[in-house]
Amino acid sequence: MKNFDLDRFNAAKIKLGENPVQLVRTDYEELIIVDNYLVDSNGKRIGTKGDMYHKKNFDTILQKGCLDHNPRPNYIDIYENAKYYEKDKLIITEDDRKIEIVENEKLEIVDNKIIVEVPAHTLSVNEGIECTYDLSIGESPMITLRPIAARSSVAEILWIYQMQSNDLVDFDELLNKNTWDKDHKINNWWEQWALRDKFGNYILNEKGHPIIGACYGGTTAPRNMIYTEVIEAIRKNPDGRRNITCLWQIDDFKSPHGLKPCAFLTIWNVRHGWDGKDYLDMTMVQRSSDFATAGCINQVQYAALQIMVAKDLGYTPGTFTWKPVNVQIYDRHIDQAIEMLNRDPITCNATIKAKDKNSFRDFTPDDIYFEDYPKELIKEKNPQLKFPLGI
Repeated sequence: MKNFDLDRFNAAKIKLGENPVQLVRTDYEELIIVDNYLVDSNGKRIGTKGDMYHKKNFDTILQKGCLDHNPRPNYIDIYENAKYYEKDKLIITEDDRKIEIVENEKLEIVDNKIIVEVPAHTLSVNEGIECTYDLSIGESPMITLRPIAARSSVAEILWIYQMQSNDLVDFDELLNKNTWDKDHKINNWWEQWALRDKFGNYILNEKGHPIIGACYGGTTAPRNMIYTEVIEAIRKNPDGRRNITCLWQIDDFKSPHGLKPCAFLTIWNVRHGWDGKDYLDMTMVQRSSDFATAGCINQVQYAALQIMVAKDLGYTPGTFTWKPVNVQIYDRHIDQAIEMLNRDPITCNATIKAKDKNSFRDFTPDDIYFEDYPKELIKEKNPQLKFPLGI
């Protein structure tokens, strides 16, 4: 068995003026990895390659990760019908829980609600994590340790690179969740990054829709990025070494924008295999990965992007490599990480597939599907987990 050093972690948090973390458990089984797959005590392969990387990366972060000291995001905790005793810096909740307010937390009382901003600390590593999958033989980043919203992740990548949009209603329409025209609601997680004026109202585009400003689709559209810098460039020169897209554009950030890109750089290369096939390989570089919530999702959506672009170009999807730089687990996600380390993965050959389309422009979220991925069994055996979000 291995253990997460909770005492060391909490000592560091207390030194920073934070409340200690309480965990359900701190122990998990040692990983046994053979030929890039998890195996059981009898040497039998279990789970997917994505499961192996997921557990391996959780283990690396829990054992080697360092605590940040001054995090940007905060958790927002809301206590209704609670009482605050200012002298004791103590909240007594409606169900009689005691919540101590420490020096780095901000408290506001609005009507019958006590709102507390709590720093969202992370454990992170800056090295030692890289994941590579050979898409040509069916490897993929899909995991079975919890359900993954694959369709919405593909919709997001199409929104950014195919539609080249920063319009939140466009994203809802891809997911068939558009309620903007009816009740002015946005139904995707980007809503929290929508541009707002000083009164908190959405800043709207020419179509009267909320936007995220000069980032993601706001960066790809002016450059016609995936079409000019990858598809057209490779058609002109398949052996070129300059097929790169970069969402990290400092000049764009001088204009109002929402979340700065995390997965920001792709590098594309054609490989003429000795088997006579031409392969399209791609590496995605990510400056920061909130691994427990989005590590799998980011990999899946960029592997899907690679497959769709390969279809357009007429190449076989080759190797997909994910190179994150800073990889972190939020302090309120440590329980979930240890839970996934203790879960038994489901053995399958989860493979990302694309319907036959000749142009990247024609793909929809429903054109990407997953073979040998037992979704209902995963929901039953390894149900979804909740991840408090730092804003």
